[in-house]
Amino acid sequence: MFLRETAPGSVHAKRMADTTPYPLPAGSQLLQDLGFQGFTLEGVEILQPTKKPRGQELTPTQKADNREIARRRVRIEHVHSSVKRCRMLKETLRMWKDGMRDMVMEIGCALHNFRVRVTPSWTPMV
Repeated sequence: MFLRETAPGSVHAKRMADTTPYPLPAGSQLLQDLGFQGFTLEGVEILQPTKKPRGQELTPTQKADNREIARRRVRIEHVHSSVKRCRMLKETLRMWKDGMRDMVMEIGCALHNFRVRVTPSWTPMV
C-alpha cells in the first residue's frame, strides 16, 4: 500500500516518518514502537504497547491490549520475512543507478503480493 523512497541507513526512522506524508485515511490505526515515540497523524489512532512501570505490574486490561498488539505485529513481521525471501533484498545491493534499489524493493513486494494471491491458506489481517 505504501512504499517510500530509499534513505541512507544513518537517518533515524522517526525523522523519516516526520518528513514523509503518510497517505493513511482518517479512522485508521497505526502500530508503532518506542522508536517512533511522539509521532502522530491527524485522524489516525496510534497503537503502542504499554511499558511496565518500574516496580509495578500492568493491569489485566493493559496485558490483554499488549497481547492483541503483539498478535498483529507478528503478522506484519511475517510479511516482512516473505518480502525478504528474495535474496537481493537481504544483502547489500551494489547497483548505484538512480531508482534501481527502489525498483528491486517494488519487485520484492510484487512477488509477495503474487504469493499471497496464489496461496489459498493465506488469511487477511484484521
